[in-house]
Amino acid sequence: MKRIIFMCAALLLATSQLLAGGKLDLKSITSGHFQGERLAEVKPLADGETYAQISRDGKQIIKYSFKTGKQVAVLFDVATVRGDVIPRIDGYIMSPDGRRMLIQTNTKPVYRRSYTAEYYIFSIENNKMEPLSKGGPQQTPLFSPDGQQIAFVRDNNIHLVKLLYDNAESQVTKDGKWNEIINGIPDWVNEEEFGNNRSMVFTADSRQICWIRYDESKVKQYSMQMFKGLNPAMEQYAGYPGFYTYKYPIAGEQNSTVSVYSFDIKSRQTRKLQVPLKEDDYIPRIIMTSDPAKVAIYTMNRHQDELNIYMANPLSTLCKLVISEKIDKYVRESSISSIKITDNHILLPSERSGFTHLYLYNLNGQLKRTVTYGNYEVKDVYGYDEATGDVYYAANKNGVAEQQVYVARANGKTECISDKAGTNSAIFSSNFKYYINIWSDMNNPNVYTLNDNKGKLLKTLLDNKDLKDKMSQYVLGPREMFSFTTSEGVKLYGWMVKPADFDSQKRYPVIMYQYGGPGSQQVLNRWSIGMSGQGAILEHYLAQQGYVVVCVDNRGTGGRGVEFEKCTYLRLGEKEARDQVETALWLGNQSYVDKNRIGIWGWSYGGWNTLMSMSEGRPVFCAGVAIAPVTSWRYYDTVYTERYMRTPNENQSGYDEVNPMARASQLSGELLICHGMADDNVHFRNTAEYTEALVQADKDFSELVYTNRNHSIFGGNTRNHLFRQAIKFFNKEMNNK
Repeated sequence: MKRIIFMCAALLLATSQLLAGGKLDLKSITSGHFQGERLAEVKPLADGETYAQISRDGKQIIKYSFKTGKQVAVLFDVATVRGDVIPRIDGYIMSPDGRRMLIQTNTKPVYRRSYTAEYYIFSIENNKMEPLSKGGPQQTPLFSPDGQQIAFVRDNNIHLVKLLYDNAESQVTKDGKWNEIINGIPDWVNEEEFGNNRSMVFTADSRQICWIRYDESKVKQYSMQMFKGLNPAMEQYAGYPGFYTYKYPIAGEQNSTVSVYSFDIKSRQTRKLQVPLKEDDYIPRIIMTSDPAKVAIYTMNRHQDELNIYMANPLSTLCKLVISEKIDKYVRESSISSIKITDNHILLPSERSGFTHLYLYNLNGQLKRTVTYGNYEVKDVYGYDEATGDVYYAANKNGVAEQQVYVARANGKTECISDKAGTNSAIFSSNFKYYINIWSDMNNPNVYTLNDNKGKLLKTLLDNKDLKDKMSQYVLGPREMFSFTTSEGVKLYGWMVKPADFDSQKRYPVIMYQYGGPGSQQVLNRWSIGMSGQGAILEHYLAQQGYVVVCVDNRGTGGRGVEFEKCTYLRLGEKEARDQVETALWLGNQSYVDKNRIGIWGWSYGGWNTLMSMSEGRPVFCAGVAIAPVTSWRYYDTVYTERYMRTPNENQSGYDEVNPMARASQLSGELLICHGMADDNVHFRNTAEYTEALVQADKDFSELVYTNRNHSIFGGNTRNHLFRQAIKFFNKEMNNK
């Protein structure tokens, strides 16, 4: 009897909590109501003791002490600056000597990482600001090491401003031309797939500029039809639609031809550097070193299984090979972007052992030591301390879903300097004495703390308590990690969000969210999990509708070493789809799941994976939503596609047998496909051709097209509309009303 009374009391308490809790609404989610606070544009300063940061209102740049976390000075204030007036700060660049800053405003995106902006030269001592150039917006401005010159790109040409000569501006290159020649910034595919938006450097003595030149004149064009639209409205298309046409090399086609040049600022002599290149090789990076006679140039072959690092002399034009990294199948892009070149060393991430680890070389290419080793992945690289020989990095030693910050001492000892389970990342001071740790887990939003280099907590800078308090007003179900083994003997990891009033005796419909692309990870013990991030807030909204939401990382994803990640090579989508189907089968065997009401959705590669999973051959999915999906790798770009698939001529079966279009007749379940018409990344062509294949296969489907929207499908009310339609579709097709 007491047990019954106790159970009733518990039930009444749970019910009262549910009634007291607020209901999530989609508009709040898509408007960013649940976005946490962050420290914006934190940049360590050269003294090693301070860092700069943009204020929360975007009006000031403030200098803080790394030791105390206290404000030291206001470096810039829009309200008190002398000279031009700007509404707010979008970004800033500190000069190496700390005397000036470039203030960025009126930023307009070009592609994912590129943008134009108006920059102003600000003198900290005089509190005075003046335009960097009056000739129009600029891209990727760069201070010379002595702080006396600034190079930038406009209209595909490099310009130079000399601060000691009354900001006199000159033009370094004159052959730049839209859709033909680009100097100093990468073309579309190099920017997108090598994660970089600048391709120029000064030499260490500030006497020369070196840059990559991209000749894209032979690259084929892609055109996107543009309409007037709304928010923003493009009035130039009010009468007739127009086109945005740019160079986009699809798999197997011609890339830009790349070359490297140097410009002697005093003599104004331009030289072509003798970089050993085949016609279709890539140059992912050009990096300044501490030696004026050495500029580091990375090259890759088209198959992307060989990375070479050359030291180029800008005067003699000669190039010396210092490191050649040959890796089975492909070199990960993350390894390239994480290379650190210090005053005397090169810190190289490599998966040569089967896991990503760090190797320390000198600038002449001699291996000095293997820094890390073991059956885990180095996830991020923070740098090498020349003074002590210590190396700072992040790794998942404590589990696939975890990330901690470590230091590998020069004496061979390794120490973990972040003590909380979850995901930790760091911003180190320039002398590595201090760092800002950014920590979160599935249940806690980002916490920023100030620490010394032994991990000692000095101060909590930001704890996002307001966000936690906001979230506590809603009764949300648990976020849980789980794992299982497929019928093929593959262990997979996942997370799950259940309704707040979850009843293990009921059978729930399930929506599976996934991405699944090479090297990616969605199953991590961090706050930003889920389709919309923000503590899986969209998944909680779905759980509020009565769904259990599940995410599982399939084969091909990262964090588990080379064998697990690269097993999908040459046949992208095959094993990934099998694993998602196996996930649905495993879920269908759980007592709380209705196996006849399992849905799947994803974006981009996740859209591809959705379509592949729904046409895998085993009809386990009741419904699916594919957003901005690739539907054939023949339509996607050279760098990404060929990294994992080689060219269509080399791998015809991989391209033509393993794709949703070839399997259109096998599509099972109700499908909604969504795409932006101005998607410069995954072209609308993918959806247009795939839906035609469905029509000819006599398959029913629903389709949503978004006017003038790019791969992110946002702007105005767009994201809210997209998610609302997707959820309405699931509710209807999964009989969840």
